[in-house]
Amino acid sequence: MKIVAFGDSLTAGNGLAAKDAFPAKLERALQAKGLAVAIANAGVSGDTAAGGLARLDWSVPAGTEAAIVELGANDMLRGVDPALTRKALEEIVRRLTARKIVVLLAGMKAAPNFGPDYGGAFESIYSDLAARYRLLLYPFFLAGVVREAKLNQRDGIHPTATGIDVIVAGILPKAEELVAQAKAQRAP
Repeated sequence: MKIVAFGDSLTAGNGLAAKDAFPAKLERALQAKGLAVAIANAGVSGDTAAGGLARLDWSVPAGTEAAIVELGANDMLRGVDPALTRKALEEIVRRLTARKIVVLLAGMKAAPNFGPDYGGAFESIYSDLAARYRLLLYPFFLAGVVREAKLNQRDGIHPTATGIDVIVAGILPKAEELVAQAKAQRAP
């Protein structure tokens, strides 16, 4: 099964060897569970939701059955209006689901320094889209990793290879659901 991990530097594996990036480690974890999957790394460092939308069609090729969408962290770090992030993410989801690609949406939390209004508007994007489009949702991509110094590179933003292991362990049950849904959709 062809899966695309579509995201920013957290997906791309900024500062890591390709074998230690999230898509490669998740692929190995799913294969260890007996699932025949290939996960393409369509992560671009620095990408915003709008940037992802601009490259969606060539980043998620024909034949893709499932996608993990992990975008929004750079929007938040730059203080982009959550309404713009929501609009871009919704269009990404709409286009993928129109192509019969099963989507796992990876959520992001806002840094506390943006305040509760921004945080609430930003963080609700993910649960709202998951509910509206009946998507699988992993509420916080960096769960268990954020603010854990030993799990992050020196920049304090990008996970280490060990940090990626924590992310993979957390998201693995949802990734298994993603594969199961894509298989069910494929069945005649």
